[in-house]
Order: sequence, then C-alpha cells, then structure tokens
Amino acid sequence: MTQALNNLINILKGHNVFIQTHNFPDPDAIASAFGVQKLLSLFGITANICAKGRIAKASAKSLTESFGIEISQIEDISDMKKDDYVLTVDSQPNSGNIAKAAGTVVACIDHHPTTVSYDYLFKDVQICGACATIVADYFFENDLPLDEPTATVLLYGLKMDTDNFTRGVTEKDIEIFGKLFKIANDEKLHTLSNQQMEFSELKEYTKALGNIKVFENVGFCFINGQATDGFIASICDFMLTLVEVEFAIAYGYRGNGLKLSVRSENDYLGAGTITSNALEGIGSGGGHSAMAGGYISFDNLANAEFNLEEEIQNRFINAVYFSKMLKDALDDPFS
Repeated sequence: MTQALNNLINILKGHNVFIQTHNFPDPDAIASAFGVQKLLSLFGITANICAKGRIAKASAKSLTESFGIEISQIEDISDMKKDDYVLTVDSQPNSGNIAKAAGTVVACIDHHPTTVSYDYLFKDVQICGACATIVADYFFENDLPLDEPTATVLLYGLKMDTDNFTRGVTEKDIEIFGKLFKIANDEKLHTLSNQQMEFSELKEYTKALGNIKVFENVGFCFINGQATDGFIASICDFMLTLVEVEFAIAYGYRGNGLKLSVRSENDYLGAGTITSNALEGIGSGGGHSAMAGGYISFDNLANAEFNLEEEIQNRFINAVYFSKMLKDALDDPFS
C-alpha cells in the first residue's frame, strides 16, 4: 500500500466518516465520492456521502439513479457531530461552494487549486482534468480490486468534467482513462452520455440562449429566473461552442443572489483566477483554469448604485483584458 493511502486509512479508521462534495454535485463530484466510498469499504470503513443542494443536472440524476448512489442532504443529517470526520472530494473548505458541515474536515481529495489554506490531517490535491482521475488512481497504484460499476462511474465523471477530453486534460487523465476503459461498461457509458437534459428544461434553455451577448471574445448570458447549477453550466458550456467566444459567463438567480458558471478554452485565461478577481468586493468564486463558479449575494449589494448586469460584464471584461495583457507582456517582455 502506498504511504498516502496508508495515512488516509489510519486517519479515518475508528471514526464516523462522511464524504462531502461541493454544493449541487455534478457527475465528477458524485463519481469521486462514490469511488472513495468504495475504496474505504475495502478497508472496513463505512462512509456516507453528503452534499448541500439537490442533484440538478440531468446527467447527475441519471448517474445516481443508474447506480443507486445515495447522497444525503447535509442539512438533513441530524446526527452528525463535531467529532465525526469529514473527507471533502472535488472541493475544499472555504472555497465558496461547499457548505460547512457539523463534523470536522480532516481530509481532502481535489483537483482544483487551493485558494484558502486549511489545516488537514490528509491532503491530496492534484491539478488534473477530473477528481475522478485521482480517486481511480488509488485503486490502480495500490493493486486494489475495482469492479465494473465503480469503474463505469469513475470513467463517466472523468469524461464529463473534461468535456469528453477536450478541457483541462492531463497525461494522467489519459492514462487513467485507458485503465478504466478496460473495466467499465461501454453500453452504460453510452446511455449516460445521451442523457444530458430533461424535456422540461428545453423551453427555458431556448429562452436563455436568446439572452446571449458577446463582447470581443467574451460571452455572457443572464438567465432571468431561478436556475439550477446544472442549467447555468449547460448554457455556459454551449456559449463556449460559439466560434466568437473563448471565455463564457452564465448566471441566474439562486436564492437571494446570483450563481455564476464560468468557462475558458485558453489556459492563459484562467477561469478560476479571472472569476476570483472579477467578483472581488461583490461576491466570491474560483475554480481551475477551464471551469469556475461564483456567487453574488444581494445582501452585499444593499447600497450599490450600479446596474448589476453591467457591473458583472465590465468586471469580467476587464479581468479578461488584464490576463491578455499579462500574457502579451510575458511573451514579449521587451515590447
């Protein structure tokens, strides 16, 4: 057994364990949590998966229903105590997209850059296309048995978070794909890949597309209504397919604020960094180079005297422009 896995097992053994994903978990978060749950079970550790927010994406719903993956709403877990151990996957505490659990976060497995430091007992953060890649590698590098359903779930999470290996892919993702592919059920993967949207969302999807605006190579879409994370992300993904768009921001109402989804097709336009910079002072956000998310609470804007839609557009356009200027300066420092 590798030293890393040995450390994780020794930390969690003898404790009540919860595996927590980011809010409104997507397929990669669900797959990673399921994979970790299966991994820990090989060492006699029972862990429950939890998250805040219902499963919103049709692709995520299909995944949980097809494989019987149980995810508890964190606010409904009345028996979680402070001395219970929480392992976060596909997210990190204080990142702005994960609820505070009653238990104590002691471990983290994630593929996003760390924006706010945290004192873990165990931390495995690797920058790659999907968190599922990191989880799957625990099985392979330790020669642990990996059954077909778990391999299929992990491969689906990997495919979805990399947008079929076109976004944020690393050599490790490709290596793990090859290993998972030999075990996974291709027919189930094909079925899951075709279930991306519910019919009830189609009219709202078409309506939202009519709100797309493009400034230079930056696309914006304001979804004028309460929208799920999955719906906002779908609109954002669509915008990036437009020839004219290399950086996309979609946002809609969520509770007493706005939820944002951000995508970039160029590494030098880091979605996480740009989102964090653009929302400074009015909200919070972050992620990795290809994908990011954010939230603006209306409570923070009670005395604001600007038009919020224009403010969001100006802030992101300026942040993108600054990133381009920085790239030009680094490419030609003597210009």
